[in-house]
Amino acid sequence: MTLTTKTVTKLQRYFEDQVTALKSNESYQNLLAMPPQKRWATIAGLFLLSQLVIFGSLYLIFGRIVVIGFLASILAGLATGLGALPALFFKDISKNLFNSLLGAAAGVMLAATAFSLLVPGMTYGNQIWPGKGIYIVSMGMLIGALFLHYADRQLPHVHFGSISDTNLTSLKKIWLFIIAITIHNFPEGMSVGVSFGSGEMKDGVVLAIAIALQNIPEGLAVALPLVGLGYNKWRAVGIATITGLVEPVGGLLGITMVTLFQPILPIAMGFAAGAMLFVISEEIIPETHSDGRSRYATFALMIGFIIMMTLDNMLG
Repeated sequence: MTLTTKTVTKLQRYFEDQVTALKSNESYQNLLAMPPQKRWATIAGLFLLSQLVIFGSLYLIFGRIVVIGFLASILAGLATGLGALPALFFKDISKNLFNSLLGAAAGVMLAATAFSLLVPGMTYGNQIWPGKGIYIVSMGMLIGALFLHYADRQLPHVHFGSISDTNLTSLKKIWLFIIAITIHNFPEGMSVGVSFGSGEMKDGVVLAIAIALQNIPEGLAVALPLVGLGYNKWRAVGIATITGLVEPVGGLLGITMVTLFQPILPIAMGFAAGAMLFVISEEIIPETHSDGRSRYATFALMIGFIIMMTLDNMLG
């Protein structure tokens, strides 16, 4: 049994055990016994209470900027679910449209990486270590890329290109792809947190928007094959949304880390940039050209880059 198969089997068994334990829980049984209106009102109340506790605690401990950054990373992650919504109406979309969406996402991420991570990262690096900002950020970039390379090697997975294969019928392969998306979402969320942690609201907002736009085709790439294999459409959208909700975890880690330890900010920004460039080069751009050259994707990348560059300039 390979490492990949063992990992998937363990994850499936873990989730099955958790679902079984939840169903046998007395509180859960009592919740199901409630009338539908009262049940959903209870769930909504508990959710709002939990958010009040979480955001209130963050505000008291770290301050306003951390709360805003955490909220921005949540919204960016939820964009994955937004991108999955077309799966409710379609089982497939044209290759050119999908390549254009991915190409635009790559352009958006490239611009955000350059203008919201690398440039400010070098500026902060020069403030802390005069004249050495570029070297500090470059070191962070290499560490970020090596981190994702290591994660990729430890958990081999199906890449973007395999998900659109019409002969793909293995549920395990799709779940490996979903795991890969989840892994890659962590440094994306971290990049949003790091950017907000710098204290520059503009950079954080621009990067959060860029990540959200990039997550839209990503959510579609997760939901469509699940629907094609017979999954309930709403369940497929829910699974796609969950893959994006790892981003707030990375966002919270990034923003609290650089808030508490300001000297690591340039390295952290370089790390986030390196991780994002790794995803763009390793996953997104190769997929847009998997069937040969794609002018749609090429021009979409340029348009995405221009839009994000313009947005960054307008907010600046």
